[in-house]
Amino acid sequence: MSLPEDLKYTAEHEWLRTPGEAAGSIRIGITDYAQDQLGDIVYVQLPEVGDAVTAGAAVGELESTKSVSDVYSPVTGEVVARNDALEATPELVNSDPYGAGWLFEVVVSDEAAGVELLDAAAYQETTES
Repeated sequence: MSLPEDLKYTAEHEWLRTPGEAAGSIRIGITDYAQDQLGDIVYVQLPEVGDAVTAGAAVGELESTKSVSDVYSPVTGEVVARNDALEATPELVNSDPYGAGWLFEVVVSDEAAGVELLDAAAYQETTES
């Protein structure tokens, strides 16, 4: 399982990279562990640019050959970018979850409202229990 040390993680298997591509944004995706558990991703439903998202709330879905899984926002803010390439090639989430398979970017509006973030070692512990 790949776990880049420069990212933060959530117990719901999302990762956060600061900064994202858009000014002041945080890029969000799912972890290598999560994509492996889901299996082959065949459809991705993401929030729209301009949508307000709330920390801990479901904002999209990943559909795989095994199941459908919610995507949660780890922060409260406004969606400023989404990975539209996933509409045509959802399998990027499987092949490159920390790169080309990113999901969306958010500009945080309430820093106090975020979910608990984990470093790579703490996240790995959650996947082993």
